[in-house]
Amino acid sequence: MLFSDRESCRYARSPLREVICQLRFPAILSIGNVEPADFQESIREDFPLYAAKQETPAPRVVGVGTPAPKLETPPTVVNYNFVSSDSLWKINLTRSFIALSTLHYTSWREFASRLDKPLAEFIRIYRPAFFERIGLRYVNIVSRSALGLEGTPWSDLFERAYLSALDESDVAEQMVSKCAVELELNLDSSCRAKIHAGPGMVKNNKPGAPEDRETKFILDMDLSMGGKVTANLAAGGLETLHGHATRLFEGAVTDTLRQAMGPLD
Repeated sequence: MLFSDRESCRYARSPLREVICQLRFPAILSIGNVEPADFQESIREDFPLYAAKQETPAPRVVGVGTPAPKLETPPTVVNYNFVSSDSLWKINLTRSFIALSTLHYTSWREFASRLDKPLAEFIRIYRPAFFERIGLRYVNIVSRSALGLEGTPWSDLFERAYLSALDESDVAEQMVSKCAVELELNLDSSCRAKIHAGPGMVKNNKPGAPEDRETKFILDMDLSMGGKVTANLAAGGLETLHGHATRLFEGAVTDTLRQAMGPLD
């Protein structure tokens, strides 16, 4: 089964590498034209570090289906960064989205509490008409060596829906140079998920860091809710997405992996 009815569980050795929440809204031009001083002041106690970056969105093809389609480069966008003193939590604000990300996810309760004030202050100051998209992304990277599972095949750790050829009895892992499952599905009338699952190498971008030669399993779950979500319903929408994410993750892992991660709840 793709989904599990298990309750949300915290793990002592969680494979979560990064969690990102993003809320997109119709463009508010004042955010890019004037530095968000009032917003910074309202969250500066929790996010004291600040930086502004000019970013150029990816080029896009316009006029598809016409005699003269062309490649168009969108104008640059200012991305305002507000970072916690330990650099583990970050708020991103642009004229079309606000996001919270962390490299130190411990529980949904903590993550939601970290988002509460920045989101409430953003809504108070900028009064978005609605949110066009609410998203939660969970990037899980499972290391067998970190869990004491060296030599254990991926087929013992993940359910077959996420394994593709790795679940075939006549296919050894060392025979496979590339294997991934790409899945997009509707979760209910307004929520959907885009999932990437499969083994791969993970780069360490820290200067001078040694090359990591271990093959890890990547389970990247990007869940979203579309439509015109009013500000007062945003928190409830995120709770709904978190519930779907729990069912998907618990449905993806086997009891062998679950025990190795060390359930705390």
